[in-house]
Amino acid sequence: MKLVGRAKLVRIHFGENDRWNGRPLYEAIVEEARRQDLAGATVYRGIEGYGASTRIHRKHFLTSSDLPIMVSIVDEEEKIRRFLPHLEAMVKEGLVAVSDVEVIRYVHRAGGAPDGEPGAGGGGQKA
Repeated sequence: MKLVGRAKLVRIHFGENDRWNGRPLYEAIVEEARRQDLAGATVYRGIEGYGASTRIHRKHFLTSSDLPIMVSIVDEEEKIRRFLPHLEAMVKEGLVAVSDVEVIRYVHRAGGAPDGEPGAGGGGQKA
């Protein structure tokens, strides 16, 4: 897949405790993005934050209190627009924002496996 030039970035903000069909929401979003063959998705866990409820979410001693999560996805506008109805169904509370971006470089490793896994272009364990 070639992705260079104008594209869209979608950022989805919600709480770590949010679920979709019994699973963590961030996992469900990443799996749906992959199923739809989007260029990639990354999940970020925040240290602290608040949203529409204005309740501050932060880590407490030995426990976390619904830490903020952001999923970031970049792809062509058409593919992102097709993905949005799925997000609307999945995200019950939070923020979904779409921005214009310019992709400078998007590179895929030969073999398709990440470093450290069989078939990776670099690294990997030897038997």
